[in-house]
Amino acid sequence: MRQPIPVTIVTGFLGSGKTTLLRSLIEKRQSRRLALLINEFGEISIDGALVRGEAGADDQVRVHDFPYGLIAYGDDELFLPTMRAIAARRANVDHVLIETSGLALPTAIMEMLQGPELAEDFILDATLAVVDTPLLLSDQFENGSGSDAAATVFGQQLEFADVVVLNKIDDLDDDALLLAETRVRERAPKVRFLELAHKAQLDIRLALGLRLHQPTRTEHTHSYTPLATMPGPGAGVLAEQGRLNGHAHSGLAAHSHGLATHKHFHEQDPGWLSFVLRSDAPQSADKVRHALQEAVRLEPVLRSKGFIRTSETGQAVLVQGVRSRVMISVDAVRPAARRSELVIIGYHASRTRVAAVLSELTGTSWR
Repeated sequence: MRQPIPVTIVTGFLGSGKTTLLRSLIEKRQSRRLALLINEFGEISIDGALVRGEAGADDQVRVHDFPYGLIAYGDDELFLPTMRAIAARRANVDHVLIETSGLALPTAIMEMLQGPELAEDFILDATLAVVDTPLLLSDQFENGSGSDAAATVFGQQLEFADVVVLNKIDDLDDDALLLAETRVRERAPKVRFLELAHKAQLDIRLALGLRLHQPTRTEHTHSYTPLATMPGPGAGVLAEQGRLNGHAHSGLAAHSHGLATHKHFHEQDPGWLSFVLRSDAPQSADKVRHALQEAVRLEPVLRSKGFIRTSETGQAVLVQGVRSRVMISVDAVRPAARRSELVIIGYHASRTRVAAVLSELTGTSWR
């Protein structure tokens, strides 16, 4: 009997650092031959471009883009054909990594993997949820914080994770990390492991080859098995590991709800909007940063990302914004973009108002 190809799902809310973590895993992959599916809610692929930049000309890493939508949801016509094509070249694939959009739930992919079309060729290895720890600690994911829709999606992503990766932690002390652990455990008490990603780096042994799921299709049996010891110095989880023992997965029934309970979550909330704003004029990085921060103040914008063209460098300039936290950096490998393009994601955000703010504060036309 042929062995199924292991699949790791990387989920996490908008701007949590999923793509950066994936890029570090590619760098550390050693001899693993990887297939990566990169899902983005926006109509242009920013994250896919970044992952391709990390993979370079390496033919042992293949990247498949899934822009403008939610991967494996009802209207996704690409997921099954792409997975079948990967299965057809199984001799050249050791592991599949799937990065979901920040607004998608991993259960849609989990359901597909257990279905008759894919169950014989693939097995879920683990689901990793990447968390923007400072954002978690700032109460931005609490109901009543002004974005209940974000809090709902965030909580649902954690609920079905096997491993939670606390990211963006380099400026946090032990007390803050313990508080973050407590908040995760309150939302998702069945999470198997909590791991720390210093400088967005994670030991690849804590991400791939975990084998946390049993082969299954539609059987939903609840089973308990001992936890495996995770290798590597300094690879321990956070405090009180004993609380993590005893919960094993066989399909999804090990969670308190089955997949059927969550099928209604696979319908996109129409309040979540994504649009692309473009400008042909050279930009000032500082003015773009200030304009995006002002746009967040005026409109419910939760994520911004893209490349801008500046007169200051001949290289591409990457923009990564999570709410009012905007980072702009020069990409040493990628040449300058012909025009500036920014993907804006928000809840009932107004394209017209965001474009007007960018145009006014940068002194250039954005549309």
